Amino acid sequence: MPTLPNNAVNPSNGFKNYRKPFLTITFLFFMWGFITVMNDVLIPHLKEVFELSYFQAALIQFAFFGAFFIVSLLYFVISVSKGDPISRIGYKNGIIIGLLICGLGCCLFYPATIFQRYGIFLSALFVLAAGVTILQIAANPYAAILGKPETASSRLNLAQGFNSFGATLAPLIGAILLYKVFSKGEITVDSLKIPYLIYGGLFFLLALVIKSIKLPSFKNTETLEKGLHVLKFRHVVLGMIAIFVYVGGEVTIGSFLINFFKLDTIAGMDESQGGVFLSYYWGGAMIGRFLGSVAMGGMTDKVKKYLLMAGLSIVSFLVIYIITGVQNNDGVFSLELIPFVQIQFFLFFLVINYLAFMIGGSNPPRILTLFASIVIVLLTIMILTNGVIAFWSAIAIGAFNSILWSNIFTLAIKDLGKYTSQASSLLVMMIVGGAIVPIIQGAVADQIGIQLSFVVPILCYAYLIFYGLKGYQVKSVTI
Repeated sequence: MPTLPNNAVNPSNGFKNYRKPFLTITFLFFMWGFITVMNDVLIPHLKEVFELSYFQAALIQFAFFGAFFIVSLLYFVISVSKGDPISRIGYKNGIIIGLLICGLGCCLFYPATIFQRYGIFLSALFVLAAGVTILQIAANPYAAILGKPETASSRLNLAQGFNSFGATLAPLIGAILLYKVFSKGEITVDSLKIPYLIYGGLFFLLALVIKSIKLPSFKNTETLEKGLHVLKFRHVVLGMIAIFVYVGGEVTIGSFLINFFKLDTIAGMDESQGGVFLSYYWGGAMIGRFLGSVAMGGMTDKVKKYLLMAGLSIVSFLVIYIITGVQNNDGVFSLELIPFVQIQFFLFFLVINYLAFMIGGSNPPRILTLFASIVIVLLTIMILTNGVIAFWSAIAIGAFNSILWSNIFTLAIKDLGKYTSQASSLLVMMIVGGAIVPIIQGAVADQIGIQLSFVVPILCYAYLIFYGLKGYQVKSVTI
């Protein structure tokens, strides 16, 4: 929930001591990015194990992102009636609670593999997502206030860049663990047991680390308004719809990419190969968010800014390129880099992404409109073409999804004053789009095929163009 409480009181020792706490918080972003995108590996895995339809497989995202809606709704109801829970217990305790619930959700995969029931897997995912929701509510505003208010957006883009780094590693590590290390030569639910126990252990360990270190405490003196007056603000209501369709569009694309790659007319890849290239999709989002953190930061020298952005793009690409070259053959790891000729289209789209940032500048509605328009073009190419063009167009979408979230959120909470916290809670509820849109596309895919079903996210991004052109505009309200 990337928002800064209006009256948050910062410690008197200035902003320079926030570097270590901020680095700690960025690791939280990394972890929930990793565990969220593991769903994209789970969907084709469980689809094959339980012989599911596309609609049934999409229930994985429905269970996961449905938890965002339910937990956020409960949080909102408690906030308007009893006061903000995070303000009462503190950001640090909120983060620890979120981590412990995430760890519990991961450990529930163990009984799910024992009983081999799809419903138990969905329940485990719901618990896991409940923990991630609490982390979102606590860590996003905490990251925003760990520094100067005018660079909060830049800081969030940087933290979300590490979130995308976790998302980049998840398909690769998940594919290795599920299809190589623990598969024993066949795809079964048993291959999920140890990986998710490892993930759960990491969440518990991180909770202990957060508990043991000293983090700056912030006091929120803002009085949360009661009632639903915030819904009288047109740009808030339209922004809620924008968050719904953005998250829904992003999640549904990532959810069905591996199945898209498996088509003989596209790449004919198996799940493990598709997981490697899914890392490029989320890696593009990582690169875009790092660029966004610079583009929307406080750097005034445009030459230095553009050079830094170019350097970050190149270094980030090389990290992705090397990571995806790691191979596991019967327990022996080696480095087998993909020939550059095979990824030339990805490099081309990164150049387009860089130029789009230069055109958009630091203007949120302009970037939102431009990037959403490019995503629609890429989705159209996916539907109308085959082979490498369709393949890399699909992967390139990640780079242009990169900073849509932060731009929509910034526009939706603009000029709200004392209603900012209430609007933020409502916007977080709209993450439920990640639960609804995938099952819609799954149902469509069952009828017309996976490739044509990508018309569903096209409709989502068409709305984002409207919001970037007109919907974001603040209208005067009398309350």
